[in-house]
Amino acid sequence: MSLVQISMTFNGQINFSAQVGDIVYYSLPTSGGTVGGYDLAQLNQTFLLGPILSIGDDNSITVEYEDTISTAPPPGAFISFVKDKRINTSSLVGYYSEVKLINNARDCDIELFSIGSDIQVSSK
Repeated sequence: MSLVQISMTFNGQINFSAQVGDIVYYSLPTSGGTVGGYDLAQLNQTFLLGPILSIGDDNSITVEYEDTISTAPPPGAFISFVKDKRINTSSLVGYYSEVKLINNARDCDIELFSIGSDIQVSSK
């Protein structure tokens, strides 16, 4: 088992939400299959590649993969990425929060319709 690094350069701009540590997958396009002018790929033809190590200013990413588990994507493969759900959560993490609401309009009253909150267990 050995780790291999591959650098992939793209014609268009890389998705702005791609980060170091995101996991890269590649999909092989289905031969002859298009819908609305777009190529198709089957789920069973989608393969794990590995984590993003770096993102270059020249629309390139460097990915590390294990050569016994995966191979480099062939030309024309679809490249996608997913976030690590243990790291990228949508809620704030902490022990407490404090909120102070101030009405800066001195000459009129303001009616507050609603305040909401969300809690997330973070100490497990």
